Amino acid sequence: MPSFLMLGFLILAGFLVAQAAITVDCGKNSVSVRWVDADSQVDPSLLRLGDCPPTQVSVKSQGSEAVFYAEFWACNIRRLVTNNQIIFEAEITSPTLSKATPIYYPVACAYERPEDWVPPLYDPLLFHTHGQGDLAFRISLMKDDFSGVATTTTFSLGSTIPIAASVAQQNHQPLILLLDECLASTTPELGPDSHVYPIITNNGCLVDSKNTNSRFLPRKQLSEIRLSLQAFKFAIGEDVYLHCRLVAWDPSDLDGGKKACQYDRISSRWGLIDDPSQSSLCSCCDTNCQGRKKRGITADSSTLNSVIGPLVIIEN
Repeated sequence: MPSFLMLGFLILAGFLVAQAAITVDCGKNSVSVRWVDADSQVDPSLLRLGDCPPTQVSVKSQGSEAVFYAEFWACNIRRLVTNNQIIFEAEITSPTLSKATPIYYPVACAYERPEDWVPPLYDPLLFHTHGQGDLAFRISLMKDDFSGVATTTTFSLGSTIPIAASVAQQNHQPLILLLDECLASTTPELGPDSHVYPIITNNGCLVDSKNTNSRFLPRKQLSEIRLSLQAFKFAIGEDVYLHCRLVAWDPSDLDGGKKACQYDRISSRWGLIDDPSQSSLCSCCDTNCQGRKKRGITADSSTLNSVIGPLVIIEN
């Protein structure tokens, strides 16, 4: 980790107990915070740094004290990346149901960002299922020319994010690989309150192509699919995760629920990338796409939900 430059305390927001004294110590991969409240209005055990309780608490006649220690990957601490800094930030808060004055105290540590810094990248995903023979799925960020796995996960706004997926078919009927859905999120797990950016929805519709230069690339073979994704304005400087569902399917049985479609802004029409003569299958992309059930290929044996990232999108 690069050398630290301590950002110090951010401007206070919300409410703060006036008598509290806060000391922040930014370490190499962690932060320590000491909270001392002479007025003892708040039970220190109820304080939280991010979503973590204090590691040490004491209540004395001269006041209460809470000490927090957290690694930067824990406690829901956020990472923000700029052109020259890496900032880790969280807040000290108290329960809103408490009768005492609510506490909200932002804390941050800043690193000097090296020119060659990149966020950690998940290993390219390899996944095996056992349906009609083994299927081995793989999806990863790639170099610009798709000659290998990406060596950087930082992308400038508007630049190209190359993504490749494939399925290896051992003892299996020939299948076509489809990207059924892809969403960008700031979290590695999706939940009801997740902030998301839709990329592919509606069973294979590249909705991002309606407003950007995002495109599927011509296939080399049916078992592979490549996506040239234009870096989008979403969670700039934060960690972004791509949640994608891969589907291996019978290439002779494409329908409204199993397809790969993108929008041609010149003709203002949706097109099927694998057979433009069947682009009518994409006509549902602006409404609700549904498909037929296929005998012999079960959902469990032919699909994979995957996550790649974190990647970071920065402004030029």
